[in-house]
Amino acid sequence: MRAPIIAAVFATMNREQTALACVRVLAAQTRPPDLVVVADNVSTDGTVAALEALADLPFELIVHRMRENRGNAGGVEEAMDLAFAKGADAVWILDDDSWPRTGALAALLTEIWDPKIVRHALQIDPQTNRFTWPMWIGAESGWKLAFDRNELPDGPMVATKSSWTGALISKEVRKQAGPVNGALFIRGEDEEYPWRISVEGFRFEGVRDALMDHPGPEDLIHWRILGKNLFFERGLADWKLYYKVRNMVWLKRRQSGGMKAIVMALAYAFAVCRFDGLKRLPLVCEAARDGWLGKLGKWIGH
Repeated sequence: MRAPIIAAVFATMNREQTALACVRVLAAQTRPPDLVVVADNVSTDGTVAALEALADLPFELIVHRMRENRGNAGGVEEAMDLAFAKGADAVWILDDDSWPRTGALAALLTEIWDPKIVRHALQIDPQTNRFTWPMWIGAESGWKLAFDRNELPDGPMVATKSSWTGALISKEVRKQAGPVNGALFIRGEDEEYPWRISVEGFRFEGVRDALMDHPGPEDLIHWRILGKNLFFERGLADWKLYYKVRNMVWLKRRQSGGMKAIVMALAYAFAVCRFDGLKRLPLVCEAARDGWLGKLGKWIGH
């Protein structure tokens, strides 16, 4: 059986040094990808020229110039489409600031390759050495939250609930789950796409030795309401908060119906008022309304 053809993909915009560092880290992998596709969201700095000037890479590098800024979701959607069209067996989803450690891709491919399982790297915040985001892992009682590697069970693989950054998506998974929904723009594709993958019956596995450094949120608040774990980033820029609330309300309505979408919107409104102040409530209301109405795409206020 031949080795799978792996393409790494990420989107970027006006982050020349960050994007260059990501490509160089991929070139330093003990098992480099066969192809790297970078979707550039109409950068106005030197990002595209710097990427296209890179030479002596152990893979083909394609800098895909987007016609318009479609955010991370739209960029990854187009990069994935291009990678699969070029013959990739699987696509490794990255952010431009998620930098795999040297043996990460090799570790993802160490066990027998099963295209029906979504393997993924573990994201580590280099400032804290904990997970970039708390991760749901399989436990005897169901699912539990893990905050660092010390909480993982023994063994090279661990059952997880979902993954986005660092996930290896096979062409079989993509064929059934469909393409990434680029209309989410940003802060939503990481929830919606893994959900669709799960709905199609595929499962996720974190690989203990596949590590990637990815900065975590600066001020993440973990709180519980009505028995549910919720996470809120205090002080987000308006545009980031808008997309987060809009996309989560839209997704919750698709997943669980109108009542739970309303509860989701109210939970965000409460969190914003409590942690950021009343002045941001109109923004949350606008985002929740647009999510309820399915008004996706780039926000007019961005």
